[in-house]
Amino acid sequence: MDTSSISTDNLLIELGTEELPPTALLNLSQHFGQQIINQLQKNGLSCQDYEIFATPRRLAILIQQVQTRQADQVIRRKGPSVQAAFDKEGKPTRAALGFARSCRVAVNELGREKTDKGEWLCWEQEQAGQPLDTLIEPIIQGALDKLPIPKRMRWGDRQDLFVRPAHWLLVILGDKVLDCTVLSLTASRYTYGHRFMRPDRIRIDDPLQYKSVLRQQGKVIANFTERREMIEQQILEIAEQQQAKAVIDPALLDEVCAMVEWPVAICGSFDADFLKVPPEALISAMKKHQKYFHLLDQNQHLLPLFITIANIDSNTPEVVRQGNERVIRPRLADAAFFWQQDVNIPLQQQVERLRNVVFQNRLGSLYDKTMRVVQISSHLADYLSLDQEKTKRVAFLSRADLLTEMINEFPDLQGIMGRYYAHAQGEDKKVAIALDELYLPRFSGDNTSSNPYAQVVSLADRMDTLCGIFAIGLSPSGDKDPFALRRASLGILRTLIENRIDLSLSALFQWVQNAYPAEIAVLFNQQAVFTFINERLRGYALEQGFGHDLFDAVSGIQQDNPLDSMRRLQAIAEFLQQPQATDLAAANKRISNIMKKNPPPEEIDINQSLLQLEAEQNLYQQIVHLQQQLTPLLEQGAYRQYLLQLAPINEVVNHFFDQVMVMAEDPVIQRNRLALIAQLRKLFLRVADFSLIQTASKG
Repeated sequence: MDTSSISTDNLLIELGTEELPPTALLNLSQHFGQQIINQLQKNGLSCQDYEIFATPRRLAILIQQVQTRQADQVIRRKGPSVQAAFDKEGKPTRAALGFARSCRVAVNELGREKTDKGEWLCWEQEQAGQPLDTLIEPIIQGALDKLPIPKRMRWGDRQDLFVRPAHWLLVILGDKVLDCTVLSLTASRYTYGHRFMRPDRIRIDDPLQYKSVLRQQGKVIANFTERREMIEQQILEIAEQQQAKAVIDPALLDEVCAMVEWPVAICGSFDADFLKVPPEALISAMKKHQKYFHLLDQNQHLLPLFITIANIDSNTPEVVRQGNERVIRPRLADAAFFWQQDVNIPLQQQVERLRNVVFQNRLGSLYDKTMRVVQISSHLADYLSLDQEKTKRVAFLSRADLLTEMINEFPDLQGIMGRYYAHAQGEDKKVAIALDELYLPRFSGDNTSSNPYAQVVSLADRMDTLCGIFAIGLSPSGDKDPFALRRASLGILRTLIENRIDLSLSALFQWVQNAYPAEIAVLFNQQAVFTFINERLRGYALEQGFGHDLFDAVSGIQQDNPLDSMRRLQAIAEFLQQPQATDLAAANKRISNIMKKNPPPEEIDINQSLLQLEAEQNLYQQIVHLQQQLTPLLEQGAYRQYLLQLAPINEVVNHFFDQVMVMAEDPVIQRNRLALIAQLRKLFLRVADFSLIQTASKG
C-alpha cells in the first residue's frame, strides 16, 4: 500500500467530565491515550507523535500528523480449487457458484491462482480507504470501552456508561471539527477552563495551541507531568523558606496532582503540643485525610507545619491557609485522644481481647493464632540460639495493637503503634522494635527486618497463615488471594535469604503443623505448600538475574532450603563463566542422556576388577578421589569451590568417552560402566542437575 500521497494533520480529542477519581486518573489517561493510538493503528492510520493530557475534569490526547484517511487496499480472496469448482463437463459446482455469489460477481469473472498445491479460484477487488471523519466515532468509543473502569455509571436519563458524568466532547482535525457523537455528546471545538477561575467555554482553533490556550485563557495546566513537576517545585521552595525538608511521597504527589488543575502550594501550621503524639499518627492523619505534605527539621523530627495544594489562585491565600489549619486541627486532636486512651491500656489486656476476633472460622481466633505463633517462634529461637523469653514476648504481643482505637482509625500504623505502646509501657527495647519490624517487608521493594526477634516472629506468623489456609483448602486461585499468601510466601523467602538464615522449610513446616489442633494438622499438605513457595522463589530468582534453566537445575535437586538454593544458583552462575564449564556441562548432559536410555537396573557397586581399560580406571580413581575431597565442601555449602575443584575431571571424562564403549556387548561390563558414569553423575547432582542448563550446554 502506498501511503506517501495521503495527507496528514493534527488531531485533538478531549472528553470533559465531572471530577475523575484521583487515584485512578493517571492510569485512566494513559490507557485512554494508548487505546486511541491502538484504534488508529487498527484502522491503518499512522501518526508521527502524540501527547496525553489529564486533569480532574478531562482526558485528552493531541496526535501530531495523523493520516487523514486510510490507504486504498486490494482485497484478495481465495476460493475453492478449480478441481472442486467445476464438474467433469466444465460446469460450475455449488462451491464455485457460492464463492462467486459471495464476491458479487459471475463465475466467469473470477480469476485463477496457481500454487504448488494446485490451481484455485480467486477474486481481487480494490477497496478505497475511508476518511478519518467516518472512523473517528468508533475509534473514540472503542478506546473508552477498553478503559480499566471496574464500575461504570449512568447519569440523568442517558443510557451511556462511564466512570463519571461526561459534559463535553472536543474533536478537531487541523482547523475542522469532526462530526461524531460519543456518550451522547456531539463533538465541537470548545473546551472549558478552570471550574472556579475561568468556567466559560474556550474556543480551540488549532490542536497545537490546546495546551497554551488552556493555560493562558483557562487557568488549566493540562499536562499531568508538567503539573506534578510544578507542584513538587512549589513544595521544595516552601520547604527551603522554612529551612526544613519536605517529605514528598510519590503516590501522594500523583493523587494531589490528580485533584487540581491550577496548583498553588500553601504552608500551614498546627499546635506544637500535638508533637507529643507519635509522629506517624500525625503524618497519617495529614496524608490520608487531608492530602498534606509534612515537613521535617534537620534532625528528621516532625515540624508543626504542613503544605497543602490548593486548586485556586486565591486573592486571599491567608484565608485558604486558615481554612486548612482549621480542618486539620480536629483530625490531630482525634489522634492525640486515641494515643492517650490506648497507651493506658496494658498490652496484655489488648491480647486477651483477641479471643473475640475470628482469624478464620476453622483456624480459630486471632488469640489462637497468636498462641500458635508463640509456640512456633519458640522452636525457631531455639534453632537460632535466640533469647527464648524475648522471642516469646514479641510473638505474644505481635497483635497487641490490633484492637486499639488508633489502629481502628489508622490501620496502616499496625506494628508501628505497637512499638510506641511497648516503649511507653516499659517493654524491652528490642522487643518493642521487633513489634514494628515483624511486618517487614510491608510492600514490594521494602527492606526486611534486621531485628532477629522480628525475623523469627515474621517467619512463624506467615508460615502459620500459609500452612493453615492451604490445609483447609483455601489456597489462592487465579487473581484471588484474600489471605495474601503470595505476599506471605515472598516475605518468608526474603527474610530467610536476605538475612542468611540457613533453615529447612521442612523443619519450619513441622513446627507449624505441631502447633495446630489435630483435626487441622491432619489436613496439612507439605508438598502443596513447598510447590507454592518454590514458584515464588522462582520469581525472586529471576528478578535477581538467574535464568529459568539454572533455577530448574537447582530446584530439581533441593527445594527445602531457600538460602541454600540461592547459594547454589550463585555458585553455578559464577562457575559458568569458567572456560571449562561448557565442556563439562556438555559431558554431564551426555551422561544424563545415556542414563535415561540405559539406567542401571538397581543400585550397584563398581567392580574395580572389571575396569579393563586405562581410561575407565583413571575415571574411577578420579571419582574416588573427588568423593573424598569434595564432601567437606558440600557440607560447608561451598558450592563454587566444589565446582571449581570438580572441573579438572573434564579432561578425564572426555578421554573416557573417546576410548571406552559404555554399551559394551558383555552385559556385565556394560552394567559396570553404567555404574561408573552413574557415580560420576552423582558428583554433579550433589549441586544441581547440569543437564538442564541450556545456556551452558549450548556454549
